Amino acid sequence: MNTDYNDFKNRKAFYKSKQWRMVRLRVLKRDNYECVNCRKEGKVTLNRFDKHKTLDIDHIKELETHPELRYDLDNLQTLCIWCHNKKHNRYQKKINKKRWTDERWD
Repeated sequence: MNTDYNDFKNRKAFYKSKQWRMVRLRVLKRDNYECVNCRKEGKVTLNRFDKHKTLDIDHIKELETHPELRYDLDNLQTLCIWCHNKKHNRYQKKINKKRWTDERWD
């Protein structure tokens, strides 16, 4: 039976499953509990235990379109919440740069 991961209930059940939690832990350990994108930029973003969750496990090829890769370690990476949201264009604030147009200093 093929599961439709576009359905919220199926995705929620997947992410709450014991097998996913075990794979998630393996990926976090493999990536040293660091965001791989931040590490590439020379930053360090670690898991903070005083917060609900600071690191996510990202499916490089999306779960909805590639369900056969859902547990494939080569298709999973650790991202901080900010990088994960940026990748999926979620919750990105638009920077409003106001420019003065009434005066110029040439």
